[in-house]
Amino acid sequence: MGELKDKAKGIGNEIAGNAKQMSDDPDTRAEGAAQETKGEAQNLKGEVKGAFGNKI
Repeated sequence: MGELKDKAKGIGNEIAGNAKQMSDDPDTRAEGAAQETKGEAQNLKGEVKGAFGNKI
């Protein structure tokens, strides 16, 4: 179950990060890039958990 939770959080962060990157404000764009990267890491964590049967 942790696998799906991590993937869902990751997708949410990627979407929010992408939206922030559309801003005219350079600080908001940078924050969006960082949030997107965080989401990608969460997705990867979920995939690893799935591959190892949620034992991580």
